[in-house]
Amino acid sequence: MEECTHLDQIKEVTPNSEGCAECIAKGDTWIHLRMCRTCGHVGCCDESDNRHARQHFRETNHPIINSLEPGEEWSWCFIDEVIVGLEPPPSEQAGGFLKLLKRVLRSG
Repeated sequence: MEECTHLDQIKEVTPNSEGCAECIAKGDTWIHLRMCRTCGHVGCCDESDNRHARQHFRETNHPIINSLEPGEEWSWCFIDEVIVGLEPPPSEQAGGFLKLLKRVLRSG
């Protein structure tokens, strides 16, 4: 079984926006959100047209993201191309970000 060799790049971070900041700036939409485990950048997934989470990885070389979707507790390493077994970040464990995100999406 392949293992991630970049766990040392994980930091205690919180999401830096309430959605994909690049999509919001463009007036665009996303399908799912991912958060960088190095800096907290929130970007859209590879199923979204813009793929901003992957673009962030290419620009910064921050390798690990995690899903910000309710009920999804997984992380992914772009470099090693493996699922990484990690505890959700503290912000997600508390559920505060997801509650805020749902409220924002409902009001929009």
